[in-house]
Amino acid sequence: MGSKLIFLLVVVLGVVALAQLVRVYELSSKLRNRGEHEISTRDNNLNARLMLIFMILFYAGFIYLMLAYGWTGRGEAASEHGRDLDWLLNLNMIIITAVFFLTNTLLFVFTFKYVKKPGAKAFYYPHNNKLEMLWTVVPASVLAVIIILGLKSWNEATGEAKDEAIRVELFSKQFDWTARYSGTDNKLGRFDYKLTLDNNELALMTTETIDSAINAMENGPTGIKMLESKLNDTKIMLVPEDREKMEADLSRKERLIRLLYQMRERHDNKIDAMAWDDIIQKDTLYLCVNKNYEFNFRSKDVIHSAFFPHFRAQMNTVPGMTTRFKFKPEITTKDMRVKMNNEKFNYVLMCNKICGGAHYKMKMMVVVLPESEYKTWMEGKKKSTFKDQYFASVAAPVMEVAAPADTLVVAQ
Repeated sequence: MGSKLIFLLVVVLGVVALAQLVRVYELSSKLRNRGEHEISTRDNNLNARLMLIFMILFYAGFIYLMLAYGWTGRGEAASEHGRDLDWLLNLNMIIITAVFFLTNTLLFVFTFKYVKKPGAKAFYYPHNNKLEMLWTVVPASVLAVIIILGLKSWNEATGEAKDEAIRVELFSKQFDWTARYSGTDNKLGRFDYKLTLDNNELALMTTETIDSAINAMENGPTGIKMLESKLNDTKIMLVPEDREKMEADLSRKERLIRLLYQMRERHDNKIDAMAWDDIIQKDTLYLCVNKNYEFNFRSKDVIHSAFFPHFRAQMNTVPGMTTRFKFKPEITTKDMRVKMNNEKFNYVLMCNKICGGAHYKMKMMVVVLPESEYKTWMEGKKKSTFKDQYFASVAAPVMEVAAPADTLVVAQ
């Protein structure tokens, strides 16, 4: 309590002292018979010199921070296109730094050089076409070069990957990532959100998953038959609000079941193999050094952003659409640990969009392996395909499911 009182007294006394100093300055100005708006030549020259001193200290601080903490703090790029992006970013930094020094030097030097002098009048210089053209055309040309180079890099990162590129899908949801490797055929299986079930969270499309979705929609604990039974049961008293909700749910599911039957009629079971051999991987994403990768991105719920900081790659994952980019990792995890002198270093995939309360923990470890180790790891995953993990019991042909009478069947 005593320390707080002393602190309050010091603050009050400081304010009183400051007020008295201002009062003394006002009285001295009156004694000199000079208005507050009138600045002496001595004061003008002092401020001009202080401007130069401030400029020198300002530049010294900037240079010190650049030398002490690095150019940008990004570290070495670990992918092929990452080096190109770093070059482009360094070019931007050079241009920005040059403009920073040029404009600030002109600002402070002109303040010093053209300080007010006794008897000198300011020169009225309202317009100059050459200057206007200069500071319009030059910045526009520089920006055009930066934008063109940026678009070129973006198109290269998001364009069609080579045929031999390994296809991987990254599926995002609050708050984790799931990787799906394309398997031995290097083709990712097709998907449809209407097929999402507990045993098919990625909504992959096969004859069996379509039948499972139809069965769950019709006979599940919250399926169509259960809803119809409750709505038609005269022994169950439903309040109007509950009945309205159940009827709306039933109507929605009846529309979905018709779409599922249409999907089944159009489905070609020859494409089932594309999904069956896909490898589902949680927790850790394993990549092979010096191999081209094409990443496809999906989101189950909200917009996320797949960010690989060390590979200089980032792409939004958007519900209802597939996005993609490609890159080639060039430094293994072991080699990067040596380069960084950090035995605990790991590459990481993180979400770079604030996607909810647990956004901070939406990460996935990324391990880049030498080719021999990657092949060994992939060999060990041959029994961990989508079919092995979720539909291992599927062997005999699935029984035909008759479509409802009111279902519209679309021909192939």
